[in-house]
Amino acid sequence: MIPSRPAGTAVLLGLLTITAARAAEPSGCDKFKWDIARERAALTAADRQKLDTGAEIAALPASGLLLTLRPLMDAKLPSPPERAPKDGTFAGFMRTSAAPKAGIYTVSLSAAAWIDIVQDGKILKPTAFSGATDCEGIRKTVKYELGGQPFALQISSAPEAVISIAILPAE
Repeated sequence: MIPSRPAGTAVLLGLLTITAARAAEPSGCDKFKWDIARERAALTAADRQKLDTGAEIAALPASGLLLTLRPLMDAKLPSPPERAPKDGTFAGFMRTSAAPKAGIYTVSLSAAAWIDIVQDGKILKPTAFSGATDCEGIRKTVKYELGGQPFALQISSAPEAVISIAILPAE
């Protein structure tokens, strides 16, 4: 059966809207605002440390981390996410027990997800953001100015139950 014109028009408009939304996102590794080679290497390294949500680490590793996430209700995040999580997604967190050296750090993720850094009881605001689709191993990277205190890194709205994370001093 051939759809009527109004139904066909509605489908076409829907597809155009989805296509336009995706076209607005940069695509390809060269579309990041800064060089991501170091972050991408950390996110895809074979020696990434595996952590369960809620884990505490003494120091930030030079390589990436693989964080196992849970459904939001089971994640027990230390603070409510700054952005409401999407239904059916995963969340989790990790903490540092030692203070990092104060400075600008990049927090990079292998998949689209929301990042909150909680330090000294406050959610930090990012200083810069860059992301692109269709770049194997990395989806987004965000810069934060960290103080010299321990912090918690929260992830929410992740599409899968495991995410690769790199927390590196900015160059």
